[in-house]
This record gives sequence, structure tokens and C-alpha cells, in this order.
Amino acid sequence: MSKLLVALMSALILAVFGIGAQSALAADPAYKVLVFSKTAGFRHDSIPVGIQTIRDLGAANNFTVDATEDATAFTTANLAQYKAVIFLSTTGDVLDATQQTAFESYIAAGGGYVGVHAAADTEYDWPYYGQLVGAWFQSHPAIQQVTVRVEDRAHPSTAGLPAAWVRTDELYNYRTNPRDVAHVLATLDESTYTGGSMGADHPISWCRPFRGGRAWYTGLGHTQQSYAEPLFRTHLLGGIRWAAGVATGDCTAPPPSAATQAESFTSQLGTQVVDKASARGGKAVGYIDNGDWLGFSGVSTAGATGISARVASAGTGGTIQVRSGSATGTLLGSVTVPVTGGWENWQTVSATLTGTATGPLFLVFTGGAGSLFDLDEVTLTTGPVTTPTPTPTVTPPPTSGLLSQGRPVTASSVENAGTAAANANDGNAGTRWSSAFSDPQWISIDLGANRSVNRVKLTWEAAYGKAYRIETSTNGTTWTPAYTTTTSDGGTDDLTFTATTARYVRLYGTQRATGYGYSLWEMEVYGT
Repeated sequence: MSKLLVALMSALILAVFGIGAQSALAADPAYKVLVFSKTAGFRHDSIPVGIQTIRDLGAANNFTVDATEDATAFTTANLAQYKAVIFLSTTGDVLDATQQTAFESYIAAGGGYVGVHAAADTEYDWPYYGQLVGAWFQSHPAIQQVTVRVEDRAHPSTAGLPAAWVRTDELYNYRTNPRDVAHVLATLDESTYTGGSMGADHPISWCRPFRGGRAWYTGLGHTQQSYAEPLFRTHLLGGIRWAAGVATGDCTAPPPSAATQAESFTSQLGTQVVDKASARGGKAVGYIDNGDWLGFSGVSTAGATGISARVASAGTGGTIQVRSGSATGTLLGSVTVPVTGGWENWQTVSATLTGTATGPLFLVFTGGAGSLFDLDEVTLTTGPVTTPTPTPTVTPPPTSGLLSQGRPVTASSVENAGTAAANANDGNAGTRWSSAFSDPQWISIDLGANRSVNRVKLTWEAAYGKAYRIETSTNGTTWTPAYTTTTSDGGTDDLTFTATTARYVRLYGTQRATGYGYSLWEMEVYGT
């Protein structure tokens, strides 16, 4: 049989059976991409098949793939050869400061970033990366079927997908909604599965131009089976091609918000500007104590009828007074700030303003002792006030107070020096305690005195406990179970139980859900 005849028959087979559906257009120029899959936390078993899938896509689409878990590849000279760098289910702190700088320079020079699934569970202490990926991971329910709603059916990563894409995967909840900063390509329909926490607007894939380069992310791709699905391969290929700059697509970010960023104040008392990748614009005003205030000379209160503010609090919460002209000027109204459950758990609160004045805006903060809350942005409205949907939706604040933050904590073991027990009650949702890879394990918090305890909130990292007990003690020696489960599926376990008197509260794990240890971003104890 002649080579020509074999080639013709092969082409016919491909056309009839749809094999090689991810073949690229001949117009794509040759280029190179780097797949980076280093993990410093949970490791996905889909990483090897994901790398092979990208190699297969490259072979069929005129791009070459280098794959590494060696962070020393992140130098300015080495990265310059790649059109895109793909963070494939990376986790934790994977780059040092010098490597981070090199990657920032790469993006500024026009490079492309592709984030897949746990790329959002990476580099929590690097604000630039949080802005690049668009939103950081918060939690996830068990793997299950979902309907993905495709919003943009013209972008190369979603053009081949159905408007209602039904598939099975691990479905991330994110700490913030990326729609404010990125072009959303697809969302999860939370009515089609259980465990979603972001409400009616739950983005799962998005893209944006970013500081000279391009950034594309998909939260899908947890399972090995994903990489055998033709539609997911189409989705991934389109993201790579767009990030590499060989395919066009509209990734225009939404117009700037009409909100006033808190850090744009022109006068203040007692506060500090803090870097926060989860804040809109990457900064917020923190260290807010009772009596502190902010002034905004360029924001008029004339005609103001309502206020909304984006806030986060693992402190005591408090009140924002809205005043005109000065920190002691006309009081137009006030808005209550609740405890939101963490310094990264943003919530939007609002109130009607009834006073009348025309001077510049002043915000005066009141409340109890210590840090009250952080403020990201504030919006004055001149029409009827509507209450915005919180972004993201958070657990309603407890009627009892947070007792555990900053209290002494001990654990049966730690995975390494960077995952100390104290990380689980420091109020920082980007640091974690992780245990040795064995059962049983425990972590215990000393409340300092006997208190009435009725609630424990566990925010798990990807390595979590399937079976565990919440135990209480008045002396640290004799323990009484307050809550027991053998079916936890990770994410956030918000546990309430009959109030009990205790000085010590501990999580006692008896069965890990993964081959790794027990890993908690935060363990919060509530009571009176």
C-alpha cells in the first residue's frame, strides 16, 4: 500500500471518528510552553496524566512542552524561551523571592500564565500571585456531577463547549469572586450540586490581560478522568493557545468599580494600609481600633442616601459611622460590621443614610477593644439602597464570640517547620498546621480559663480528616467528646453542639482522608 493511500485512509478515519479533535489550526506558529507542577502541600494524582495530556496537545498543535518541578527553572533567561507557563495543580509555597521576581519580569515582558485547578491553592504569601491567578482557593465539597454554565462561547477555551456542560469534578469555592477583576468564561450552577458557597455567581474559569502579559485559569481538572474528556481537552488547549498569544479572545476585564478604595483616603487617624491580594486593588485599610477614622476629601456626601462597605473581621467587628465634613461632623448614618470569620473572608454590608450634608466623606470606626475589622472599599449611593449579595457568601456570624484566636496551641506532630500548630489559630487563612502522615493526630487550644463553648469551625486544606472528634476538657487531661463524625468530606466543617464548659478544646483525628496528614488553615472555637 502506498504512503499516500495510507495517509488518505488515516485522515478519513480521523474525520469519521473525531479522533484528534484537539488538533490545531495550521496557522499556529511553533512555540514552547513550560509545565510547572511542584507541590508543597497536597499532591494531585492527576498531575502525571495532565502533563502527558499537554504533551499530546502540543504534538498535535505545533507547540513543544517542557515539564519540571524544579523551581530553579524560574530565571529571567530561562523563562524567556516560553510563550506560556502552566501551573498544573501546584500547591503551597513553590517559589522563593528571587524566582518570584523572575516570573513577574516574565509576565511584564508579555508572557502567558495558565493556572489549572490547584494553581489557586498556591503562594498565599505572594500578593502578586493572588492577583495573577484571580482568586485563591477556599474549600471544596466531595467530587460530584455539576452543570457548568458557559458564559463566553467565543473565547478559544470555551468556543467548543455546550452552554450547559455537564461533567464530574472537584469543585472549588474561592475566597473572593474574580468577576471584579477578570473576564469570566464559565460558572458553576450551584443548584446542580451540593457544597457550593459562592451563590448564584460562582466563576470557575476566567481570563484577563495582566501587567503586560496574559492570565487564564480553570478550576476544573482535579480528576485523572478529566484529561481523557475531549471537551475538557478542548477547554485546556484553548486556554494554552490564548495565554501563549497564538489565539485571540476577548478577556477584557469589567470596568472599574464606582467604589472608593479605602486606601485612597486623604487624612486618617490610627489606621494602616496593608497588602492583601484578596482585596480589590491588592490593598486594604487595617489595624482599625475604636475611635480611628478616615477622611476622603474628593468624595462628597451631597445627596447620599446609602452606604455599602466591603469588610473582613476576625476581631470583634464594630460600626462605621458616616459623617460629613470632619470626623466630628454631621452624622448621616452608620453601618454595622459583623465578625466575618476571618481576615480574608470579605463581606459586603450596607445601610440607609438619613442625615443631610454636603461636605467631604469621613468614616469613623467604633467598637470594643483591639482590632475591629479591615476595610477594603466603600460606596455611597444617591438612589434607593439595595443590599448587595456578599462576595463570597460566608457563614452567618455566630451569636457567640471567637475565643481561640492567638491562644496557646499544641499538637501531636507537625509536618515541617512551616506548618506549626500556631498557624491554625492565628487568624491568617493563608497559613496552616499540618501533621505527620499517620493516625491518630490531634491539635488542642488552651482558652486560658473555663468558658462556655458551643461551636468549632474547621477550615481544611486539601488534606483533611475523614473521621475525628471534637473534645473538650477543663484540665487538659480528661477529655469529653462534644462532636463525632466518620464522614467529613473536607472543605469547611462548621460544627455546633450543646454548650459545654471547657478550658481546652481539641480536634482528635482517627482517620485521614488522604495519604497525607491532617491539615487545617484555621481552627476556630466560639462561645462565651
